[in-house]
Amino acid sequence: MQDNKTFLSMLSNVLNTDGFYFCTDYDLTHTQQRLSNTSPDFQEMSLLERADQRFVWNGNLLREITAQPELHKFAFPVIHGFIVMKPCCINGKVFEWILISRRSCFRAGVRYYVRGIDSEGHAANFVETEQIVQYSNARASFVQTRGSMPFFWSQRPNLRYKPKPQISADTNHMDGFRRHFETQVLIYGKQVILNLVNQKGSELPLEQAFAKMVNGMENGFIKYIAFDFHKECSKMRWHRLQILVDGVSDMQDEFGYFMVSSDGKVTSEQSGTFRSNCMDCLDRTNVIQSLLARRSLQSQLQRMGVLHVGQKIEEQADFEKIYKNAWADNANACAKQYAGTGALKTDFTRTGKRTHWGLVMDGWNSMIRYYKNNFSDGFRQDSIDLFLGNYTVDETDGLTPLHMQKDWKFLLLPVIMVVAFSMCIICLLMAGDTWTETLAYVLFWGMASALTAAFIVFNGREFVDAPKLVQKEKMD
Repeated sequence: MQDNKTFLSMLSNVLNTDGFYFCTDYDLTHTQQRLSNTSPDFQEMSLLERADQRFVWNGNLLREITAQPELHKFAFPVIHGFIVMKPCCINGKVFEWILISRRSCFRAGVRYYVRGIDSEGHAANFVETEQIVQYSNARASFVQTRGSMPFFWSQRPNLRYKPKPQISADTNHMDGFRRHFETQVLIYGKQVILNLVNQKGSELPLEQAFAKMVNGMENGFIKYIAFDFHKECSKMRWHRLQILVDGVSDMQDEFGYFMVSSDGKVTSEQSGTFRSNCMDCLDRTNVIQSLLARRSLQSQLQRMGVLHVGQKIEEQADFEKIYKNAWADNANACAKQYAGTGALKTDFTRTGKRTHWGLVMDGWNSMIRYYKNNFSDGFRQDSIDLFLGNYTVDETDGLTPLHMQKDWKFLLLPVIMVVAFSMCIICLLMAGDTWTETLAYVLFWGMASALTAAFIVFNGREFVDAPKLVQKEKMD
C-alpha cells in the first residue's frame, strides 16, 4: 500500500508539471510541412493512429485503447512542451503568430540523469520547435530542433556545483551517433549543428568529440559549427551573437521555410534545419533559436505583405514585445520540465540586452537547480520513467526498487556534520573560561565538521537523490 502511494505521487508529479497539450481537431505532433506531405489515407486516420510517436507523452497510458481501433476516436495524443498563439498587428494587418515546442518522450528525463543518446540514437532533451504565422489564409512555418550532444556521455550529480562530464570510454559511439543523424536527415533534411558549449575547461572534450564524430561520418548533409557562446558574449557583449546569425545566413536562406499561399498552394518547403545545443540545450540554445526564428519571420511577413519593403521586425515595438516574451516563456517551460527551474538569460530574450538584475536572477535559479538536481531529481526521473512505461509495476513482486536502502553511514554522516557545525558556532558565541579553551572547542568541532563534509563530498554520488526504478546503467 505504501508503494502504491509512492507510485501515485510519482504520476501526480508528472501530471502537475505544466506544458501538456492536446487538440481534438488538429494534429499537434506534426509540423505544417509534414502534414502537407501526407496522403489522403493518412488524413482519414484518427489522430491517435497518425501521431508522431516521438511526441506522444500519453502513449503508455493509451496502450490498451491503441489495440482496439474502434476506440481510437475517443483518444487524443498529448504532447509535452510549450504552445503560445498570439493575434498580432503590424501596419494595420492582423495575423496570428504561433510557437509550438514538442519534447520527445524518447530518452526523456531530468537534466543530470539523462544526457547524450541511447543505443537507438534518441537524444536527451530533444525538442522540435515550430514557429507558424497565418495571414489571410496564407501560412508559413519554420522548424528548428535542439538535443543533447548525440554520443554516450554522462554528468552524474555528486554534490559539486558542476559535475565533470564523462565520455564513455568503452562504447562504440558512432553507431548511435550515425543512427541519430540518419534519422534527423530523413525527417528534416540537411542538418547544421550549432554547438554552443565552451571551448575550454570541462566542456572542451565534449566539443572535440562532437566535431571528430561529424568529420568521421563524412556526410555531406551535415555541417558542424562550434560557437563558444560564453566567450563571445563575455563582459555583456551580447551584440556579438549577430556574428553567428550572419555566419549561417546563407545556409538559412538555402533551407528556406514551409509556405502555403492564400489559395492553398505550397510555394516553398524547408529543406534543412538548425540543430542547436549547449550543455543542457536550454538557455544558450533558446537565445540562438529565437534570433534565427526572427530572421525567418522577417522574410515570411514580407512575402505575405504584412511588412513593407525595408521594414524590420525589430522596429515594430508592440510585436517585438510579444515575440520576445513568448520565446522567453518557451525557454522557461522547457527549462522547468528538464532542469526543474526557469531558464537563464531570459532577460536578453525578453529585452534584447543583458541586465545586472538578470544576472542576479540567473544566480538564484542556479542555486535552485543545484538543490533540485542533487536532492529531488531522482524522484522526478522515477516519475517520468513510470509515467512513460519505462518501468512497469509488477504486482506479483512484493519487493520493488523503492525498498533499496542506503548504508547507515550515508544517513548518519549528514546529521553528524550538522551537529558538529552547530557546536562550532555555539562555541564561538559562548566562549569558554579562557581563549585557549574556546579555541580548542572550536578547532575540535570545526575539524569534525570539515572532515565529515570532506567525506560526504568525496562520496557525493552516494548522498544525492538517485533514481531507483530504472537501472543507472540504462541511463548512461
